[in-house]
Amino acid sequence: MAHMDRRGFLKSSAAAMGAAAIGPAGVHLARGAANAARRDRRPNVLVILTDDQRWDGMSCAGHPFLRTPNMDRLAREGARFANMFVTTSLCSPSRASYLSGLYAHTHGVLNNFTDYPVNLPSYPRRLHESGYETAYIGKWHMAEESDEQRPGFDFWASHKGQGKYTDNIFNINGKRELLKGYYTHRVTELAVDWLKQSHPKPFLMILGHKASHGPFEPEPKYAHIFDNVKIEKPKTANDTGNGKPSWVKERIATWHGIDGPLYGLKDYNPFVRSYLGTIPSVDDSLGHLYDTLKAGGELDNTLIVYISDNGFMLGEHGGIDKRCMYEESLRVPQLVRYPELIREPRVVNEMALNIDLAPSILDICGVEPLPRVHGRSWKRLASGQAGDWRKAWYYEYNYEKEFPYTPNVRGIRTDEWKYIHYPNGDDQPDKYKAELYNLKDDLLETRNLVDSPECAEQLKTLKAELHTQMVATDALPDRMPVNPEMKMELPELKIR
Repeated sequence: MAHMDRRGFLKSSAAAMGAAAIGPAGVHLARGAANAARRDRRPNVLVILTDDQRWDGMSCAGHPFLRTPNMDRLAREGARFANMFVTTSLCSPSRASYLSGLYAHTHGVLNNFTDYPVNLPSYPRRLHESGYETAYIGKWHMAEESDEQRPGFDFWASHKGQGKYTDNIFNINGKRELLKGYYTHRVTELAVDWLKQSHPKPFLMILGHKASHGPFEPEPKYAHIFDNVKIEKPKTANDTGNGKPSWVKERIATWHGIDGPLYGLKDYNPFVRSYLGTIPSVDDSLGHLYDTLKAGGELDNTLIVYISDNGFMLGEHGGIDKRCMYEESLRVPQLVRYPELIREPRVVNEMALNIDLAPSILDICGVEPLPRVHGRSWKRLASGQAGDWRKAWYYEYNYEKEFPYTPNVRGIRTDEWKYIHYPNGDDQPDKYKAELYNLKDDLLETRNLVDSPECAEQLKTLKAELHTQMVATDALPDRMPVNPEMKMELPELKIR
């Protein structure tokens, strides 16, 4: 298949052909005039979605040696949500929750092989219905075998499944072409080219990155930047017994364990270095998008939201990957820049969730809300008006036979406490020990207090709150795989 000339493809559209006819200088002037003449001054929206980026995978969140100057700039000029979480720590379910504002048990995307329901409302479709021009570029990652254009987007450039770090076949508005080169650069070039076109209407662009999903492949210029950095295993790397449920220790030699293949690298140090090494390219991409918006006069009229679909464990409690309810798995970055709303930089400490994105974007854009959501708009939080906000939220994960290293998970998290249990899916007592942590005193989750007599009343309160949250989010009756069987085999190559 021939290598695609990305600019040639974009210029083949009617709008780009018209721009090309008047030359580069004319393109810039025409675009500027069109944007200046746009009467609909509702904000543009740019959502940047990474894959498996931990909440602390940014220098603005305190990482000791990873430097992310463009993420830091968003934090300096906007709001950093320091307690941002996903309600299911798994790629496709979380992505569907971002789009819909719903928990996975309601939107139905419970694994990485199910597509977003074609008739389910989403914030991109609502913006499109309300007069926004919409684009999706990059990793969609719902329904592994389909790259077809999804409803609600005027411009579509995506691919099947996980994608690779180099050389991918993209479906670009119905035409499949090979984009050679490093993934982060290719999708950024497509995004920049689209942003540079004339947009007489407000626009939404979602850019989905491959990074920092494994197996990790940093681009050449960043492949060795951490070679001389001392990498230490987390303090909780050996915290697999001492009150932990037995599955935590059982999986340490599996695909999701610190003593497993580590995506073929087999050694912990290069594993961590390569994971972190994919992030600087994403930061560069963010800088290019920022500069493009600024050059086009749209920077301060664009709501920029930077997020990730889930966290990623780097050996904590003997595990890698996500899925479970430990902090490193479910806590993610969220940076928001929009000067009209965020007049001065701030850190938001209230607990925000992926199900909050859809109602927040529609609220900020002044668009009719979706008919049914579980999330809440954080518009007031971002502006510094905290007011009444959630004190607890519910987490869910359903065992997957393709990745049989984590059981069913249900839990509740508050500002200070976390209760986790592992239901069998039947009416019998749980096979695995439950967990209770006082996060105020034990944020690393090393002391399981579930059997502590002093915490009996707290445990009772959290169990009641979990039930309340499940009722409030329509999670009952609770359907899940029954008696899931943990296995140690490697997953199929094509889904790793």
